[in-house]
Amino acid sequence: MSPAWIDYWCNAFTPDRRARWDAAIAAQGIPLKIRTREDDSFADVDTMRARMDEIGVEALLLPSAEAPADADPTTYELFTTAPADLREWSEAHPGRFAGLVTLDPSAGQDGVRRAAALLEEDCFVGLHIHTHSWDRPFDHRDYYPFYALAAEHGVPVVMQAGASGGRIPSECGRPGGIDRPALYFSEVDFVLSHTGWPWVDEALAMVGKHPNVYLGTAAFPPHHWSQELLRFIAGPGVGKVMLGTSFPVVGHRHALDRLAALDLEPEAKDALLGGVATAVFGDLSKR
Repeated sequence: MSPAWIDYWCNAFTPDRRARWDAAIAAQGIPLKIRTREDDSFADVDTMRARMDEIGVEALLLPSAEAPADADPTTYELFTTAPADLREWSEAHPGRFAGLVTLDPSAGQDGVRRAAALLEEDCFVGLHIHTHSWDRPFDHRDYYPFYALAAEHGVPVVMQAGASGGRIPSECGRPGGIDRPALYFSEVDFVLSHTGWPWVDEALAMVGKHPNVYLGTAAFPPHHWSQELLRFIAGPGVGKVMLGTSFPVVGHRHALDRLAALDLEPEAKDALLGGVATAVFGDLSKR
């Protein structure tokens, strides 16, 4: 039997967020689909917890931030889980919900201080960059204080790599931008999310080169993975790739159904589901 799954990137899942996704998609006119099947879509926290128990999801890692007062329909923070909710759920359901601090590189030292304060709380287990919100490559100087903070607290940094999902520039998401930070901050684990598409091979090169760089599949269910990525997961990349959803872009049942069709070897599947996430984020059951 496969180990329980840790989804390293799950956007806010409560029913009030459905309208926000609909508004953002309409505002940009993009053909993005979100999960609408009742048993695989938005849910209150107790229903989500029951769903996790049913299908074998050990924990959800939730990007967390306060939405700014001047947010427009596409502002990413609208789709994150508020820190107050994260604290409440983590206390009520130990080990099942944990937070990734969504950072703001435009806020200077104030942003670093805010992130540092949250990392003092047990329910926050890493930093998170919604890359395309800031149009900064991964080696931009504005990120370095946050990378230093991650090193100080011994937590990883998760970032969207590849093309943007909306009508904002994509070039900042080139996976190769992690090369210098990975060298400079060798004790920090970096997770390039969203497979790095369309620069998947570039992402695989970074993951293969650096022991502290990992790949996450959020937003791309298994049937959309490239042949190169599949070969990497099954071979040299065992222990370097983790399964995620970017829910509600991918549903948890949807991802697991598609994963079952791949017929991966147990070692590769176990690493993909929980082994890599545990190695990167630690044992969440002890938080």
